[in-house]
Amino acid sequence: MASSMYNNGISITVSDDESDELAGRIRARVRRKRKKHGVRGKTEFTRRVIQLLLRWWPVLLFLLALGLLLFEASRIGGKSSPQVRNSDHLPRKKSVDTVVVGKPPGNLNRLDPVTHVRGGVRERCLDLLPPEELEKLDFPIGDAHTKPVQSIVYKSDANEHPVEGNLTLLQQFSDSTRFNLFTGSQSLEQREESFKVSETAVVNCGFYSEAGGFKISDEDKEYMQSCKSVVSTCAFGGGDNLYQPIGMSESSLKKVCYVAFWDNITLATQLAEGRIVGDDNYIGKWRIILVKDLPFSDQRLNGKIPKMLPHRLFPNARYSIWVDSKSQFRRDPLGVFEALLWRSNSVLAISEHGARSSVYDEAKAVVKKNKATPEEVEVQITQYRKDGLPEDKRFNGKKALSEASIIVREHNPSTNLLMCLWFNEVVRFTSRDQLSFPYVLWRFKVFKNINMFPVCTRKDLVNSIGHVRKAKPLTN
Repeated sequence: MASSMYNNGISITVSDDESDELAGRIRARVRRKRKKHGVRGKTEFTRRVIQLLLRWWPVLLFLLALGLLLFEASRIGGKSSPQVRNSDHLPRKKSVDTVVVGKPPGNLNRLDPVTHVRGGVRERCLDLLPPEELEKLDFPIGDAHTKPVQSIVYKSDANEHPVEGNLTLLQQFSDSTRFNLFTGSQSLEQREESFKVSETAVVNCGFYSEAGGFKISDEDKEYMQSCKSVVSTCAFGGGDNLYQPIGMSESSLKKVCYVAFWDNITLATQLAEGRIVGDDNYIGKWRIILVKDLPFSDQRLNGKIPKMLPHRLFPNARYSIWVDSKSQFRRDPLGVFEALLWRSNSVLAISEHGARSSVYDEAKAVVKKNKATPEEVEVQITQYRKDGLPEDKRFNGKKALSEASIIVREHNPSTNLLMCLWFNEVVRFTSRDQLSFPYVLWRFKVFKNINMFPVCTRKDLVNSIGHVRKAKPLTN
């Protein structure tokens, strides 16, 4: 017999047979419990593995893809890569456009249209004619625009006394002026007179003196005089690369010049990266115009010359398109003239600013982003307030502030005068041309035929690459 004592002190007597049976039951129960515990442990482990896989599968997939990529690279690593050449056909047999092997910018050579939703319908931002109509497109005959200005006389050392003081090339900066032998000297009184509209306008507009700089060879001048329409860009100080224009019709290629202005710094920079100017002065479709003796140490100011004064560089051109060097032009030029000028009866098309509408707000942003010193911005804004420039964000129904990286224009006396007035403002004050354009547009009140196109249209016109490197300043 055996006895069992529970914690409450009660004693129970059990026979030996019953004791053996009870012990067997206990051992069986322990075995069953251990067996269940083992199954539950395996189930818990499996569940945790599944949770980890669900959580980290993207990482595992990436590692797998990376492994396959490394494996493929190891297989072909011993094979030599051929030198990459620009795929665009060259206009001259001697032209060379060798591109260094490497990863191209993500936006380069894209032709897909940019669209937006208007009235519940998605439509293209730039409404170009169909390709078959673009091939037949030509410049309009005659001139239907009534111009308040019939002709312009540009001030030069031939009709005005030389600049006072001992100003020489690259010595134009002083405490009070940036005018020099290229720009001519303009007093505040002369500035005020230049905004008065008359049939014959007399105005400072660069190229003041033979000693002023911006020297171009006679061969290049002859070529520029042959252009009836032009797409132009520039890169001074080696700041940006040159991107081949795309998307043009065969008809436009025969009627439009593509001109890129470089200085020696840019020429050396591009040569070091494998972009070689051919004996015919071309790289791809671009005719390279080498400029010597740039008149300003500020490279941004030098860039305003081809940007704002194409009518002086291309005296026989009827139309022009300016494209900042940070972008790739990707549309048919004749189609752009038709869509932005001829269809809307405009003589100037320029993109609206995407972020702001007020000159005064833009001035604060320029200072905040360190694009100009607070002192020089204050001088400019103080003068504009004194002249009565309103806080209005729209002039003549148009948005006041422009972005100005793309400018499409007809070359006529009114448009040319507007550009001269604008250029003189960036010389007098800051190189931030967004600040001065609304002021010039406000002062030149007779200028009505302007198309301020939206940001999405600008995005359709170009592939934006961005600045590649900082431009090197000129030194004495």
